[in-house]
Amino acid sequence: MMYRILVAAMTAWALSGCSGGGSSGGNSSGGEQPAETLNKAELGEKLFSDTNLSFNRSQSCATCHNPQHGFVDVRRNDASDGDRPAPASLGDNGTSIGDRNAPTAAYMAFSPDFNKGTRRRAPSQRTSGIGEYSGYLGGQFHDGRAKDLAAQAGGPPTNPGEMAMPDKASVVARIQENTEYVASFKAVFGETIFDNSDAAYDAMADAIGEFEFSQAEMFYPFDSKYDKSLKGEYFYEPDSLAATGRTLFFSSDFTCAACHQLRNSNTDPGEIFTSFEYHNIGVPENTRLRAVNGVAEDFVDLGLALNPAVPDSEKAENEGKFKVPTMRDVAITAPYMHNGVFDTLEAVLAFYEHAKIRARQQNNPQLVNTLLNPETNQAFRVPEVNRNIEHALLGGNDKTLTPETIKAFECFFMTLTDERYESLLDAQKVTECGI
Repeated sequence: MMYRILVAAMTAWALSGCSGGGSSGGNSSGGEQPAETLNKAELGEKLFSDTNLSFNRSQSCATCHNPQHGFVDVRRNDASDGDRPAPASLGDNGTSIGDRNAPTAAYMAFSPDFNKGTRRRAPSQRTSGIGEYSGYLGGQFHDGRAKDLAAQAGGPPTNPGEMAMPDKASVVARIQENTEYVASFKAVFGETIFDNSDAAYDAMADAIGEFEFSQAEMFYPFDSKYDKSLKGEYFYEPDSLAATGRTLFFSSDFTCAACHQLRNSNTDPGEIFTSFEYHNIGVPENTRLRAVNGVAEDFVDLGLALNPAVPDSEKAENEGKFKVPTMRDVAITAPYMHNGVFDTLEAVLAFYEHAKIRARQQNNPQLVNTLLNPETNQAFRVPEVNRNIEHALLGGNDKTLTPETIKAFECFFMTLTDERYESLLDAQKVTECGI
C-alpha cells in the first residue's frame, strides 16, 4: 500500500513540479489521541458517507461517488435514458439536476494540483507525429476549478444544486452535532479548530481529501486484469478481442494513447490512463439532460474557460476544453463525456471516428461524414462549442475504427476494471471478449 501511495505522490510531482494531490497524514496537534478519536483518514471516511452534511440529510459524497460502483452516481432521475444511470446527479432537494456528469473519484489522487505546463506524449504517439502538449493540467472536477482533492471535497456541501447547505458555518454546526467528530477534529486539527467556521470547514475537506489520497485499496488498487498481466498473474488470450484492443490502444495506429497514456512505457505498473490534459473534442450538447434540468436553452458550457484560475486573457482559447478522464473502470462508469451525452462505449468510440472524419474535412471539404450515432441511429449532433476543437489530434491517423475495431477497444477497456467491480461487467461481453 505504501508503495502505491508513493507512486501517486511521485506521479503528481512529476506532472506539476510540486507535491501530489492529497494532504499529509498524521496528527497535526501532536501528542497521543484518546482511544475514541479517529485519525484524519478515518475521519474523512466517515465524513465522505455522512448524509447529515446535506440540507435535508439525504445526500453525502458517496451518494454521487458510490464506492460500490466505481465512485460514480448510478441513480436514475428524470434525465435518465430508460433504466440507465442519469447523465447528471439529482440534488439533495430531490428536484434539481446538474448539468455535468459526476466524474469518478477513483485514481484521482494521481491528478496534480491544477497548473499550467507541458508534457511529452508517449513514445508511440511521438512516432505518429503527435507532439508535446502545452496547456493546463490536473486539478479536480471536469474544469479543474478545484486545485486538489481537499478543494474538491469542499465544493458540494454548499452547492445549492447538490448538498445545498446555506453556508460553511451551517455545515460546521452539523459536524458539531456528532461528539465523535468533535473529539476527532480537536485531536487532529487542534483544540481551537471550531473557533473559526472557515477553518473547521477546510479541516473537513482536508480530512476527506486525506481519505481519498491514502486509501489505496479502495481508490486505486491497481488490481485489474490489465494490472495482473503486467505481473504475470493474468494472460490475454493471443487471438482474443481484448488482446487486439490492447495492442491497438498502445500503438501509433490510433491516437488514443496521446491523451490516455500518462507514462512513457506501456508496461508501467503506475499507468492511470489519463494525461490530465484539457481538450475540446467537439462533444455535442446533451439535449435530453437540458430538457429536464432547467438550464437555459442558450447556455453554453465553456468548460475550462469557466475556471476562475484561468486568466481572462486566456479564456477564449480554452473555451470548450475539459479534463481528459481516466479509462480505469470505464466499462462500469457510464454515462460518458462531461455531460453524460453517451450511454455506451460503442457510441463513444463511434463518436471518435466521426470526430476524425470531421477533422479531416477541414482540409478536404468534399469528404462526406455519414457516420451515425449507434444509440440513436441518427447523425451525431454538432459540437456544443465549435471552436478550439483539437482537429489535428483527432484526425492524426488514417486508420478506420471499424465495428470490429470498436469491439476490440471495448474489450480491452473491460480489462481495466478493478477486481472488486468485475462482477458488474456484462457477462456475455466478458465471454465474447475472451477475458
